[in-house]
Amino acid sequence: MRIAVTGATGFIGRALCAQLCGAGHALRALVRAPSRELASLASCEQVAVGDLENFRGWTRTLDGMQAIVHLAGYAHGRGSDAALDAVNVVATRAAADAAREHGAHFVYLSSIKVHGEESAAPLREDSPLALQERYARSKAAAEAALRSLAGLRLTVLRPPLVYGAGVKANFLALARAIARGVPLPLASIDNRRSVVYVGNVVDAIARCLAEGRSVGRTYLVADREAPSTPALCRAIGAALERPARLFPFPPAWLPLKQLTRSLEADTSAIGSELGWQPPFALQQGLRATALWYRGR
Repeated sequence: MRIAVTGATGFIGRALCAQLCGAGHALRALVRAPSRELASLASCEQVAVGDLENFRGWTRTLDGMQAIVHLAGYAHGRGSDAALDAVNVVATRAAADAAREHGAHFVYLSSIKVHGEESAAPLREDSPLALQERYARSKAAAEAALRSLAGLRLTVLRPPLVYGAGVKANFLALARAIARGVPLPLASIDNRRSVVYVGNVVDAIARCLAEGRSVGRTYLVADREAPSTPALCRAIGAALERPARLFPFPPAWLPLKQLTRSLEADTSAIGSELGWQPPFALQQGLRATALWYRGR
């Protein structure tokens, strides 16, 4: 299959390109600037598109593609409101419009954050939206814009926090604290939070590309396990071969409230409809992440 990937040099994009090229697909990687890592992949053509806020060549760039996986965008906490709208919404719609023109399958990576930061019960694809911050609003607006394009062959995936080799932001900060033996006031938290290993995300994307039944569908994707925050810390510590130093503290007094709340994904829809199950268990994903972390 001829597949274009936006955001190909990002954390998820690099893993996806490696998997798709390994499976024999012809890849067109859309990047800000050429990457030596991607250049080493057979059947991977790199196309420099610069800043997506100013890119206008979608129709030409996606010509000949049978599928587009759209990963590019500002991540949580980055970009001004105007930049979030320009990249996460306007550029996403423009890419999808070109995909529709070419009759290509458009797979869009959204976020479980469109459902909010907490849920008493496991979330499903039809759970209410709860747009609590601007990143989630940009993702929900992009989803709405894509669904407004009549005739677009669309699949939407909503992952929770993604971890793996190359992870940044909060997960990296947590791993660094555990590796350094920093005492963490997290022992009293009783919750369940879904996470997803990058290898499971790219496997789910590959399954959606291979299955025509995914067109018109939205899926939550996550690891099988939804550990509590203390259990996740201990599992990270085990992978790093450093015990997590947790001590009890009233959860209500903790500043990062999302660490104390439950946010669990029910992934039965993609399992029953596409036969997809995460190929990697939590401990496998954490061991791979720890191996990368120690080798940086």
